[in-house]
Amino acid sequence: MRKSKYYFKFEDLTIYAKAMEFGEIVNDLTKKFPKEERFELSSQFKRAADSIALNISEGSAGTDKQFYNYLGNAWHSAHECVSCSSKAQMRNYISVDEDEENRRLITELSKMITTLRSKISDRIK
Repeated sequence: MRKSKYYFKFEDLTIYAKAMEFGEIVNDLTKKFPKEERFELSSQFKRAADSIALNISEGSAGTDKQFYNYLGNAWHSAHECVSCSSKAQMRNYISVDEDEENRRLITELSKMITTLRSKISDRIK
């Protein structure tokens, strides 16, 4: 990711960088989808994948309670990506290996979100 002279603290979060990367992976994968899926599955998959990083960045600007809630939204978006990837594989838009790699990345993101939420929860208490 490009480094800017204008700095935002959330950009230091490894989870944010991984979420941004996953969004780009999904964007590249959906370019292979048929044209009729442009406003259907490909759009849904890209929006869900991008939503992970967007929720992390948006939530980081608020209170711990707000960040905790936004991370919950990110977690839900990550799980939505599982269904999108499965549908894409079932429709033969992506390979079994690509679906497995998506699942690996989503699992990693989900675990990171859960860990961060747990740490924030401890601070809230």
